[in-house]
Amino acid sequence: MARVCTYLNFSRNTEEAFLFYQSIFGGQFERGGIARFGDIPAMEGAPPIADADKNLVMHVELPILGGHMLMGTDAPESMGFKMNFGNNVHINLEPDTRADTDRLFAALSAGGTVTMPLADMFWGSYYGSCVDRFGVQWMFNCTEKA
Repeated sequence: MARVCTYLNFSRNTEEAFLFYQSIFGGQFERGGIARFGDIPAMEGAPPIADADKNLVMHVELPILGGHMLMGTDAPESMGFKMNFGNNVHINLEPDTRADTDRLFAALSAGGTVTMPLADMFWGSYYGSCVDRFGVQWMFNCTEKA
């Protein structure tokens, strides 16, 4: 079955971020939980994984709303990654109720920044946006009327 997922890269705190998201959305990590770089079998010709990187997250998946899957990995510079968070990725949530929208907004914006408070918008939705404490941008769009 086809699906759309959002994939997030963090420099070294993917596990902390995903435990935070799990505390908000609930559910269990898919595909056996959190896979670690130390779980990768040695490959001929590839350099060994540094001890400092072995416990980092290689891959994690968490279902959030409406079948949407949030995925993530650590992307350490020791493996050639260069992390730059920008304004080009948002996760848009469309909860069924205003109460759920309020709950999710409050939880995700805690310790982060509210970029637009929740309010009724001209297009007929209850909308707001925030950046969570990990630098991930979230939009909320609820069509339930007050």
